[in-house]
Amino acid sequence: MLPSNSIIKQTLSFFHTLTLVMLCVLFPIIAQATIADENFSQCKINLVKRAEAAGFSPYITQTVINDISPIKRVITLDKKQPEFTQTFQQYIKARVTDYHVRVGKEKLRQNKKLFDTLEKKYGVPRQYLVSFWGLETVFGKHKGKMSVLNSLATLACDERRSEFFTLELLNLFTLLETKQVSVEQLRGSWAGAMGHMQFMPTAFLKYAVDGNNDGKVDIWKSEVDALTTAANYLNQIGWQSKERWGREVKLPESFAFDKVAFDQYYPLNYFKELGIKKTNNQSLSTYDIEAELYLPSGYQGPAFLLYPNFNVIMTWNLSKSYALSVGILANKLIGAKGMNFSRNNRATVKSYSATQMKNLQGQLNSLGFDTGKPDGIWGPKSRQAIRSFQLHHQLIADGYPNKEVFETMKSVVHLHSASTKSVN
Repeated sequence: MLPSNSIIKQTLSFFHTLTLVMLCVLFPIIAQATIADENFSQCKINLVKRAEAAGFSPYITQTVINDISPIKRVITLDKKQPEFTQTFQQYIKARVTDYHVRVGKEKLRQNKKLFDTLEKKYGVPRQYLVSFWGLETVFGKHKGKMSVLNSLATLACDERRSEFFTLELLNLFTLLETKQVSVEQLRGSWAGAMGHMQFMPTAFLKYAVDGNNDGKVDIWKSEVDALTTAANYLNQIGWQSKERWGREVKLPESFAFDKVAFDQYYPLNYFKELGIKKTNNQSLSTYDIEAELYLPSGYQGPAFLLYPNFNVIMTWNLSKSYALSVGILANKLIGAKGMNFSRNNRATVKSYSATQMKNLQGQLNSLGFDTGKPDGIWGPKSRQAIRSFQLHHQLIADGYPNKEVFETMKSVVHLHSASTKSVN
């Protein structure tokens, strides 16, 4: 039976409405994609201008840049770096594993002659080189498969750190122009890091060494080239050959947190006077060196004194959690014991979500404790703001967003709300 005219009209009306709804839903998505594509196209035009101004050949300005395309996943990964999304305990346990220690010790034995040479020439102890190697690529197992050109271009065209990644991209063009690398080799991490040790183009350009003397530097296939380059890099940026990175320490039960400022170095003797000891209860050394006290999980977690070599590690990767991973793994590779994640048998340190942290930052700002723009990340500015809040309310001033901070803030906000209502 054929449908009536009224039914046909109703059906057509329904599909017309459905089409309009679908267009309304899809149009913003299509529009966003179009805008993103247009922005990237304009960015490529700007990259061509930068490359031409820098004197690059048509091979770079016409062929290489023309073939570049964005990788949307790169931006997602950049916003979810583990240094900002995991607690210290989670971060360390995921990286300083039994596997890393076992295989790292094997690498030390297998490459003894190479490490003897590198230590003598560059002054960097072998355990640190192997620690970096293990943390960066699990000893070469995971060097990355993304297009380094596309990754760097994507980040260069993202406004957050555009200039940094644009400079990295220009230095990568130099490596291509001078035939130090080929486009086919350029596979690496989402951030543009390359090879066994995950060097950025700038580091490769400045510090690469042909360790096996075959006339070229291949940081992807040659472990010798990669490790030699790493040793040269650490030496050139200031590694102090006779010093360690730092150490885990033990704080006295009634430690005066208000006597120590964050991100500031003090003579080692000052920490001795405050009652800080080695984890085996022995006194700290008396030699002339400065150190920074760092509490990655607040007063309930482990405490560290960081020496100048720690800053050298952070030049490699500007994350204290990463730098601590390097130091802790290096220690374990030469037989040192592990570390405790909670102090004096206190309860496990609680972690808070990015949303909770963002709300706390907003509340601190409203009370005059400046955290900057709330972003849910516990960075140096937030740490200082929390410490000021703790001092103001006579809490333990460790700068960490712990249970006491959240409970005190809840009370302060409640009192403030109550007083506002009474005034009105």
